[in-house]
Amino acid sequence: MPGIEFDARMVKRGPMFDGRTAKALHAYRDEISLRIAEEGEKLVRQRLANVLQHPTGYYESRISVDRAGTGYRVSDGGVIYGPWLEGTGSRNSPVTRFPGYSTFRRTKPLVDQRARQIAMQLLARYKAMGLI
Repeated sequence: MPGIEFDARMVKRGPMFDGRTAKALHAYRDEISLRIAEEGEKLVRQRLANVLQHPTGYYESRISVDRAGTGYRVSDGGVIYGPWLEGTGSRNSPVTRFPGYSTFRRTKPLVDQRARQIAMQLLARYKAMGLI
């Protein structure tokens, strides 16, 4: 009975082996965080435009996306009356009648709902580049 022999050789080439895929995955993760935070910033600004009764523009101008460790966050830049507007300050109800607008707390669930869609749209773009 004759034996069968074969010789196989593997050549490591392409984006997975030269590091491009790893870089693309890191860029994808970072861009997901940034896009979700930007969506949050947009929603916070929309809500503030609806709830603020006498806006001066200062508080809205302080809303921004900032780096926070390995991700991003939406904040009011530490405006002194920010907790009062949000309703988490010591001078809110029951001390005064003003309960706060709960802008950030009400916006978070909306951002969470949209996060998957944002990630999937970005994934399609990264796949089209051929790196993921």
